[in-house]
Amino acid sequence: MTLKLYFIPGSHPAAAARAMLEHKGIDYQRVDLPPVASRVMMRLAGFAGNRVPALKFDDGRRVQGSRDISRELDALKPDPPLFPPDPDRRAAVEEAERWGDEVLQQMPRTISWWALKRHKSDQVSFLEGAGPGARFGMPPRVAAATSGPILRVAIRMNDSTDETVRRTLADLGPALDRVDRLMEEGVLGGEVPNAADFQIGASIALLMTFEDVRERIESRPAADLARRLYPWYPGNVQPSFPPDWLEPLRPAARA
Repeated sequence: MTLKLYFIPGSHPAAAARAMLEHKGIDYQRVDLPPVASRVMMRLAGFAGNRVPALKFDDGRRVQGSRDISRELDALKPDPPLFPPDPDRRAAVEEAERWGDEVLQQMPRTISWWALKRHKSDQVSFLEGAGPGARFGMPPRVAAATSGPILRVAIRMNDSTDETVRRTLADLGPALDRVDRLMEEGVLGGEVPNAADFQIGASIALLMTFEDVRERIESRPAADLARRLYPWYPGNVQPSFPPDWLEPLRPAARA
């Protein structure tokens, strides 16, 4: 059986789905879609929702969202498990995964579009990781050069205004502290990665594609988690944010 993974290059939840499939050694075929336009394309592909990641099985069954995918993959191939068997430990992993999906995941997405509007050519560093079946309709460099309408829509959808981005960067400091604590407590960062590791690690991996953000978080345990699970994560965006917006990210900035 070969699964079909619907994917957007540079998407952190899609990266989490890819990493979990490869962790379990499950074969898959990747279908790369362009951002924003992917929402219509997912509907045309027969999915109930319009977001990636999404899996389509040989029998036509469809699953969407990284959290549903993690459970589906554990049912399909229990070993290695994405959730610990102990009920209390599983509850802690599920809560960390939920927070990573519902809270942390949006933070790098919000700041990404703000930065890419200012450094449009840096989009190519994400798109060059696209597979041979990418449905962009044009070469990556052309797609990046003509991405103005997509950027405008994405900025509006994610409320990537100056005010929101500055607030998001401030909120990232406490969020990264929470990830570091979860690692200290053993919920994250174990010898065998779990669903929360993949969920949260992908968001940190996307954050680390921004040079000025990476400079301020690379000494954190959270950064070690991302480097361990996502050494292949594509993308590099030149410094984008005012230095005072980034200061809350430094652990030493908060006593």
